[in-house]
Formats: sequence, C-alpha cells, structure tokens
Amino acid sequence: MTDERNDNSPMNVAAYLPLLAKAQPDVLSVAVASPGPGGTTRYQSMTASQLDQRSDRIAHALVSVGIERGTRTVLMVKPSLDFFALTFAMLKVGAVPVMVDPGMGIKNLGTCLAEAEPAAFIGIPKAHIARFVLGWAKATLRTKIMVGPWVPGGGPTLAKLEAAAPDTPYAPIEPETEETAAILFTSGSTGVPKGVITPHRVFAAQVQAIKDVFGIEPGERDLATFPLFALFGPALGMASIVPDMDASRPAEADPKKLVDTFRQYECTNMFASPALIDKLGRYCESEKIELTGLRRAISAGAPASIPAVERFVKALPAGAQVFTPYGATESLPVAVIGSDDILAKTREGTENGGGVCVGKPVAGMEVVIIKIDDEPIAQWSDVVTLPVGEIGEIVVKGAVVTPAYYNREDSTRLAKIADGDAVRHRMGDVGYLDEEGQLWMCGRKAHRVQTESGPMFTVCCEAVFNRHDAVRRTALVGTRDGEVIRPVLCVELEPGRDGEWPAVEAQLVATAKEHGHTKAIVTFLLHPGSFPVDVRHNSKIFREKLAVWAQERV
Repeated sequence: MTDERNDNSPMNVAAYLPLLAKAQPDVLSVAVASPGPGGTTRYQSMTASQLDQRSDRIAHALVSVGIERGTRTVLMVKPSLDFFALTFAMLKVGAVPVMVDPGMGIKNLGTCLAEAEPAAFIGIPKAHIARFVLGWAKATLRTKIMVGPWVPGGGPTLAKLEAAAPDTPYAPIEPETEETAAILFTSGSTGVPKGVITPHRVFAAQVQAIKDVFGIEPGERDLATFPLFALFGPALGMASIVPDMDASRPAEADPKKLVDTFRQYECTNMFASPALIDKLGRYCESEKIELTGLRRAISAGAPASIPAVERFVKALPAGAQVFTPYGATESLPVAVIGSDDILAKTREGTENGGGVCVGKPVAGMEVVIIKIDDEPIAQWSDVVTLPVGEIGEIVVKGAVVTPAYYNREDSTRLAKIADGDAVRHRMGDVGYLDEEGQLWMCGRKAHRVQTESGPMFTVCCEAVFNRHDAVRRTALVGTRDGEVIRPVLCVELEPGRDGEWPAVEAQLVATAKEHGHTKAIVTFLLHPGSFPVDVRHNSKIFREKLAVWAQERV
C-alpha cells in the first residue's frame, strides 16, 4: 500500500499531540459542555499541554493493568475530557479502541462486542451494568476500568489508576504500516453493524486529507457535534468544542445552545449531520442569526437536502460554505463538493433525477464505476468497468481505504477487491462519473428497487418529489405482488401539514408522470410522523423497515 502522507508526518495520530504541546502548550485543545445549575451550561477544558500530559498518565495507567499494544479495548464513554484523554492514551500505548454506537440497539451491541473479542472494557457505570447484565463479551474480557463512580464488578476506577501513575512522558508507539489503530463499527444502516479494521496508516492519511481538503489551520476551533470527528481536532491543532447535546441524537439538539457555544468559543469550523444542518438552519433563519466567524461547515453521514443547505448558507458569512464530503467508515474522504457548486451548478441535475453530485475525488483517491454485482469479486481483473454517464457500483482506491472487517470474512469478501498489493473498496452505493470527472451518487445498491422494466434508484427518484414545499423527505421502497416488485413512495410531510395530504398526493402523482424514471410509481403512502432513521446521524433512512410498513398497506 502506497503511503501518501507528508514525509515527516507521524503515522501514529497520537504523536501529533506532544508536537502540538511543545509548539503551543497553552493553546486550547478541547472544551466540553456539561449542565450547570439552573439550566446553565458549564465547560471543562484542557490545553494541548494538559491533554498531552493527562493522556501520558493514563497511558502509564493502562499499561499497569495489562492494556498494552494490540489489546482490543471497548471504549464506552460519553464525549468528555475523559473520552479525549483515554483515546489519545490508547493510541499512544498501541491499544486498539473498539468504538461502538450505543444507539445501534441492545441486540446489535451484543453481536458487535462478541465479534470484536475485546480483552478489556473501559466505560461509565451505566455501560458496565449493561455489560454485566447482558453478558457482553464475557468470554474474552480480562480487564475492566470504571470511568466515574465505582460500581461492583466494574474494575478499578480511572481516577484511582491515574492517581497512581507516574507523571512522566509516554512516548507514542511507532506502529507498523498495517498495525491496527482502532476497530470502528459502522452505523448498520443496511444491515448489522460491522467492525472496520482501521490501520494507523489510514488514520494518518485521514488526518492529512481532512487538513488538505478543507484547509484547516492550527488555532481553529471546531463546534464538534460528532465525537469521532472531534478526535481529529487536536491532531490538526484545532480545538474540539463539544456542546451540550446528546451526540447520539443530533436531531434533538437545542439549536440555541449550539449557537451560544459557537459564539462563546468563536468557532471557525463545524461538523454536523444533515439532520443538524437542517435544524440549525431553520433556527438561524427564524431568529435572523448569522454565524459570524465560521469558515466552513462540514456535513456527512447522508446527503444533505438542497433546501437544508440553501437555508443554512444564509446564516454563513461571505466566503464560507457547507461542504458535503462523500465517504464511509471504510473510506473517508472520497470526494467533496461545496454549497457554492451545489446551489449554482448541480442543483438542477439533482432535482431532475440525476442523483446527488458529491464532487470530484480528493487528491490521491481513484474512483471507478463498475457493473452492479451483488456477489463477491475476488480480483480487480475480474471487474467490468462502465463508461462516463452510466450508473453502476462505486469502487474506490486510495490511502484512506481500510483493508477488511474484523471477524466478518463474508462481509470482507463482498466489500473488498484485491488489486495487486492494494485493496479497493466497494462503497455499497451506485452512481456515475460525468464528463467533468464529478461523482454523482444515486443511492445504496441494496436499496435499488428491481422492477420488471429495470432498476429504480432511490436518490434519483426521491429528489423530484422532495422539491414539493410540503414534503420533508421521501423514501422509495419495493413491495411484492406475487412475483412482481412494485415501487412505492413513502412520504414524510413537513410538521403540521398532514391535513394537506389529499392535495399533495394528487400533485405527487402528477409529478411522477412527468419524468420517465418515476412514471412507474403510482402508489404514495403518507407516513405518520418521522421516518425511522439511524441514531448516529439521524439522516440515513431505514428503508428496510419502511418496506415492511408499506407492504402491510398496499
């Protein structure tokens, strides 16, 4: 695998921290909000030097209880100073953090933790109680650490271990090229979440790519609404400011608190899910708020709707954009586009059913469109590539591509293609490249509706209906009538507009007839309330659940 990092940049992301602490010891590195008395918000913070020193002490503490290089360790700690210090300490030691999203559900959590075969578990009391009651990974766990008040069976507390640790530097390991840095679980939007093996070289490549693509400079401050992205902040010399919100439910965040935090810390960057971009944009519009000082907003996890992007842009100062990078846990970033191009150049194509333009591939990434295939492809020489403009499966190659899933050989065979000494990743999405080299995404491969007249792609079909001002979002699903698959459009209306459904339905029926790729849709179902969506981003629609719901009603 070619190493595309800068010559002198560390492969271990944790090694950036002592470099920053030496160069700018007093620069803010992380600040975390917590509820204060009377509904107020308090902040705890650490400078680069404090974060480096504390992660050193914790590194010594981890080694003292047997958590060392290669030890797979579940980390279930809320976004906090402990979370940041623990993660950097684990990377310094070479332990392998196993990151799971508690919102994935009890059954999926148990499956994922069993698959990861962790030897250690670091968590808050609630996580340890759940682990004990539900028997999570009990066959492999040897070491437990409690973060917060001690409860029986939770092992020693982090505070006790940290107090006994030496207050001396801990040199971050210099990892081998393919040495695993972390196992990060996917959101499971199209099946059971899978543990992505993420080597140190991939983490390092991601840090470098994010810095280069977005022009992030030391001294910036990030309103960090997604914990995993927030971890990159200190490595980039950018302070991570964690607001008072439940990171697992971004759509429920209080926009006023976000704006207050943004202003207090004069944030220059913001990473937010499409659901949060939508909610914050609506709030800024209603309160006539400008996010002065913001240089960029980065929205990922699912395509942000054009109305949401347009609304949010109105709150930005001149020159700032909303960037929507395309990628996945297995490969990020792949491509990127800004709101200037979305609103001025690609919007019409999207709204007319051309898919969502996700921009040109970032430097070092190769994107190829191949013939759609639901079976494993062993060798790159076995693929059938497609010409410009033809919809197929999106496959990527580059330094940020991860090599495999942990303990999921079948999933690895389905998603990875060997190409010499490199690995190409099948994104699980369908799309095409245009004449200008831009990538257009047309939906998940697993979500295409295979009708008698050919496949129908979710993003292409839904976009023409999402233009209706009463429609919040739509979801194309297939229902079965004997051996025939029929397309059905599930519709979620804007709040308070369900009473308009008869008129809206008639207008959507007329819209379907106006486009060749949607004329087969004759059934429209009003969904009560919000669509079921993933917890991590509150944006990826669970179309499998909607398909079952729709089948019961047609």
